Amino acid sequence: MRRSVAAFGVLALACGCTAQAVEGGSARPPSAPASSAGAPDDAKPSGSAEPSAPADSTAPSASATAAPPKTLWASGDRGEEVRELQARLRQVAWLFDGPTGTYGESTTEAVKGFQGKRGLPRTGRTDTVTWQRLLKMTHEPNRDELYASGGQPPAKPDPRCMQGRVLCISKTSRTLSWMVDGKRLMTTDVRFGSQYTPTREGVFQVYFKSRHHVSTIYHTPMPYAMFFSGGQAVHYSSDFAARGYAGASHGCVNVKDEGKIASLFGQVRNGDKVVIYW
Repeated sequence: MRRSVAAFGVLALACGCTAQAVEGGSARPPSAPASSAGAPDDAKPSGSAEPSAPADSTAPSASATAAPPKTLWASGDRGEEVRELQARLRQVAWLFDGPTGTYGESTTEAVKGFQGKRGLPRTGRTDTVTWQRLLKMTHEPNRDELYASGGQPPAKPDPRCMQGRVLCISKTSRTLSWMVDGKRLMTTDVRFGSQYTPTREGVFQVYFKSRHHVSTIYHTPMPYAMFFSGGQAVHYSSDFAARGYAGASHGCVNVKDEGKIASLFGQVRNGDKVVIYW
């Protein structure tokens, strides 16, 4: 992998036939036209006319031979194309979960809803017809739309992350990588401060750890806090876990995966380096 509801659009087809009335219940074939005195030189002699070939009643109709729409993606598929599909479904308000790149139950139901609203078979599979309709109604998702709930591949490590024990944090990919001597051991999604309370950039050190910390300024929980600059810390955020990137921190580096931050908290020591970069 890509997320205003369109109106119903139903195409109705109708056909009709006409019959010629016959007087008196018995029909006579129309009279043959009188022979012309000057018949053309290439006219066939009487009795030698070739019968016309009978219509092939077994020939399939055009609709019968038309190939069915090809399925592009269905339940269980994974990848960046599925992520784009999810981002586009979010644009037309048929999918509310952030793109994951995995075609699961919520994506299947979103596709069914989109198909039914437009008179298409409600298969839940994204076929060529469904995809073309969705393309016409949406724009190409940008990076933030594709990764609205995280999942971006980690950015290339900053050169300052390549030696020692480092919390290597990229604002571009919104990821934190735990690196030891240039080897990436763990990566997790992170969230930063807003424009009014930005997360500082540069090279720092972890100077204080607090497992059950509560902010003395905002009076909010900061579990697994690892402070690196003033009051800014890497810590677990239940708000990030619930709202994703719809919110922001007060300058801290928020982690939404509690299992990963718990593991990280157990490995990081005071004095370990923190690098925050674009």
